Amino acid sequence: MRYMVIEQFARPAAVYARARQRGRMLPLGLEYIDSWVDERLDRCFQLMETEDPSLFEEWFAQWDDLVEFELVPVIGSEEAAIRVTVD
Repeated sequence: MRYMVIEQFARPAAVYARARQRGRMLPLGLEYIDSWVDERLDRCFQLMETEDPSLFEEWFAQWDDLVEFELVPVIGSEEAAIRVTVD
């Protein structure tokens, strides 16, 4: 299953410093796919994949002093089109 993780940075410079020092710190089984950052550099949108969503709690705990998280399960556009019925 894929998830969009929306991160709101409390202190962007501190977030990037930790990432440079420690990497993403993802638990085994949680896969990073891609990410985008807004132009103000205080919000990040990360596309992730896992079969075990409980792994997010472990990952969030590594960052929760600097980042507020929102987790949204997502599907691709093609799958969405298949699920939608048009009258």
